[in-house]
Amino acid sequence: MPSNKSVSDAPIVQFTNCRILRSHRLQREDLWVREGKILNPEKLFFDEKGSADIQLDCKDSIIAPGFIDVQINGGFGVDFSLATDDFKSGIDLVSQKILSHGVTSFCPTLVTSPPSVYHQVLPQISIRNGGAHGAGILGAHLEGPFISKEKKGAHPEHCLRTFEAGAFQDLLATYGSLDCVRIVTLAPEMKRSSEVIRELTKRGICVSLGHSVANLSQAEEAVQHGATFITHLFNAMLPFHHRDPGIVGLLTSDKIPAGRRVFYGMISDGIHTNPAALRIAHRAHPKGLVLVTDAIAGMGLAPGRHTLGQQVVEIDGLNTYIAGTKTLSGSVATMDTCVRHFQEATGCSVETALEAASLHPAQLLGIEHKKGTLNYDSDADFLMLNDGLYVQATYIAGEEVWRQDELGM
Repeated sequence: MPSNKSVSDAPIVQFTNCRILRSHRLQREDLWVREGKILNPEKLFFDEKGSADIQLDCKDSIIAPGFIDVQINGGFGVDFSLATDDFKSGIDLVSQKILSHGVTSFCPTLVTSPPSVYHQVLPQISIRNGGAHGAGILGAHLEGPFISKEKKGAHPEHCLRTFEAGAFQDLLATYGSLDCVRIVTLAPEMKRSSEVIRELTKRGICVSLGHSVANLSQAEEAVQHGATFITHLFNAMLPFHHRDPGIVGLLTSDKIPAGRRVFYGMISDGIHTNPAALRIAHRAHPKGLVLVTDAIAGMGLAPGRHTLGQQVVEIDGLNTYIAGTKTLSGSVATMDTCVRHFQEATGCSVETALEAASLHPAQLLGIEHKKGTLNYDSDADFLMLNDGLYVQATYIAGEEVWRQDELGM
């Protein structure tokens, strides 16, 4: 049957012999793509009388939405918290390299830094679509400097700040601009944090709670003012206590406004959280779990000394510490590794593991109508994976941007 070109001249690609992750389950059907979007085959057949121009045999692969990493500090020798003359080429390198790990969109993350670093780096981050050049950039994640000294983790204490009288103006002066900012991590127990949370939320910026000694009622109040995310649950916050579970208690709180969901990031690398803690969180609130790498410049490099913003860190196997201490400082895990570890540690379904790295981060950022799913009319950003959840190929806007058998990738 010839294609009806009245709607579009663009070629229609039909991916056959695959299992597609759609509506929370793997379904044995074909995937149809045109002009970077996923097509509804029924409309194509019956309204357009169209058919495929190209058929690709997926050899029984799983097809899943591309992964979205909302917390990644760098990788492959590039540190997003370092103001350098070639910052743009660094971010380009990371966005290219993470394609092989299934990441099709990400939020470059800056750890606590002096104002001069934000002023230099943020104007160099531009929100852009992904493609052969690399994963798309959804906007920056600013983790700090408005965080707790007691739970600073790998953040440099001399750069930490509190909110002064003109709290939101203070934040604006620190960052310089919010044009490309998508997420801000702050400690909700800080004085005047409520007005800051309200102002950020009003501007469509996601507020995340982390590096904090907040009790549960302070965390609940922050959510009532608009916070929707928890930065790397369990890490850099008060440990769970049965009389006051702290931020962790948000997972089962009955004070969350109706119709709202609290999401929480987890670094599923086998180091930052014990598998039992991962299981507890997942069983308590499965629909809120967002896998993040929290990867640092040393991801993809040999063990040794690397940077994380103002600090020197040491990589020893999969452990990353502030040099000379046993303070964990980000991870060197890749997103596909985190997905596999999460599935293995929790015994969850393949679908659940894949959605924690795709659908949930898209829902967190309010972009699930175009990313994080393979619904009709959404962006054709997807992965081919084998049954072991190893990435075989990565597609952005329906174009292959990485394949396993390519040499030198």
